[in-house]
Amino acid sequence: MLRDVACILVLALITASIEQQAPWSVWLVRPLYWFLQGTLFWAVFVLGHDCGHGSFSPYGWVNDTFGLLLHSAILVPYAPWKLSHRHHHKNTGNMDKDEIFYPVRESSPPTPFMLTHGVFGLGLGWFTYLVRGYLPRPVSHLDVWHPFYAAHFASVALSVTSWCFVAGLLVAAGGVYGWLSVLTWYGVPLFVFASWLVITTFLHHNDEHVPWYTNGTWDYVRGNLSSVDRSYGLLHSVVHNIGTHQVHHLFPIIPHYHLEEATAAFRKRFPMLVRTSDEPIVPALLRVFPLFASQHRVPDDVSVFEYTANGPKIVTKPSPK
Repeated sequence: MLRDVACILVLALITASIEQQAPWSVWLVRPLYWFLQGTLFWAVFVLGHDCGHGSFSPYGWVNDTFGLLLHSAILVPYAPWKLSHRHHHKNTGNMDKDEIFYPVRESSPPTPFMLTHGVFGLGLGWFTYLVRGYLPRPVSHLDVWHPFYAAHFASVALSVTSWCFVAGLLVAAGGVYGWLSVLTWYGVPLFVFASWLVITTFLHHNDEHVPWYTNGTWDYVRGNLSSVDRSYGLLHSVVHNIGTHQVHHLFPIIPHYHLEEATAAFRKRFPMLVRTSDEPIVPALLRVFPLFASQHRVPDDVSVFEYTANGPKIVTKPSPK
C-alpha cells in the first residue's frame, strides 16, 4: 500500500517537474502520466478490494479502515461495493444471480445501448454501475436505504458519507485550482482506472466457450471455475496479480501476494480445470466484446450458455451436476 501511494505521489511530482522545465513536452508527457497514474489507481483499488475480502489483514477493523480510505480516495463507496462484489463472488457464472456482464433472458427488459455497443462506455460504464447498477438488476451503490444494504446500514452510510466528502474536496479543489487542473491530475487518471476495471472485469468472466449457468444447473465450484486467468505483462505485478482470477474466485481469502503460488499449485493439480489466456487485453476485448454484444440475449428456457465465434452454444435442458 505504501509503495502504491509513494508511486502515485512521485509520478505526479516528476510529471509536474518535467512540464515546468519543458512546457513544450506537456502533450507528450501528460498522456503517459494519465495511463500510468490510472493504472496505479487501479492497483489502489485492488488493495481496497482485498480489504473487502478480508485478505488485506487478519483483523477486520484494519481491513475496513484501510478499505474505506483506499476506495474513497478513488471515489468508490467501500462498503456498498464490498457487498455487491461479494454477491458477485457468491454467484459467479450464474446468469440469474450474478452481478455483472451476464447473459440476459429474452423476456427481460432491453439492455442499454451503451452496455451492448459502446464497450460499456469504458470508464463511464463503471460510474453508471456505481450510481444505478447494472440493468436489468439495478442496485445503486449510493442508495443507503436500499434493502440490499439493510443489514449493513452503518457501514454503508459511513462509506457513502466518505465518498461525498472526497467529492466535496474535489469540488473545492476545482474552485481553488481550476477544473482543468483537477481534471488533468485526478479526473483523467480516474477515468483510465475505471476503464481498466470495466474491461478486465468483463474479460475475466467472458470468452469463447466459457459457460454461463442458470440457477438450476449452477453451483459454486463450476461457476467460479468459469473465471479466466489473464496476463497484464509488465503490469501484472503492478496491479497485484489480479489476473490470477480463477484461484482468487475459488478462494477469495488468499492475499494477492500468494495468488501466484496458489495458482501454480492449482494448475499442477487440476490442469483439466484451468482457464487461462495470454492474449493481449486490447485484442481480446476486440474479439470477445462483439460476441457479447450480439449473443448476450438468450432464450428463456436456456440451461447452459457459451459464446462462440460461430454463434451461441445453448443447452435447453438441465445438465447433471
